[in-house]
Amino acid sequence: MSLSGLVLEQVEKRLPKVMDARRHGAIDYLHAAFFLGMALAYRRRRPRVAVAAAVTGGFLLTEAVLTDYPMGMKKVIPFEVHGRIDGSAALASLSLPRILAIEGTAAAALFKGSGIFGATMVGLTDYNSERARAERERGRAEAA
Repeated sequence: MSLSGLVLEQVEKRLPKVMDARRHGAIDYLHAAFFLGMALAYRRRRPRVAVAAAVTGGFLLTEAVLTDYPMGMKKVIPFEVHGRIDGSAALASLSLPRILAIEGTAAAALFKGSGIFGATMVGLTDYNSERARAERERGRAEAA
């Protein structure tokens, strides 16, 4: 496992689980919007960065829309699985500056900051508690 993976694992284990599914969902949509805005901002200066940001934003938006939580629209991805995907997305975001050969730039700092933010969200979110399950059920009832 990479050093980033080990750090993410420790973050997940040690942070208090204070984030509920509704708040997590709202932040997911804001996180996707951040990357889509980043894609627009970098489209002329650094096209590869813009494409990576657009793909990341599109992925995060699709994941949010398909997750079984109060903010999800299609409810295909279980919330617990969403958490594992978020952890992988955080690691990917931390790796993108090296992959894109943009280390040391403002864009690299944005990707790395997003990776740290994503890992923190994973660590703070309560994916498996009775409260999380009850909240998902409330969301389903409201949608019906």
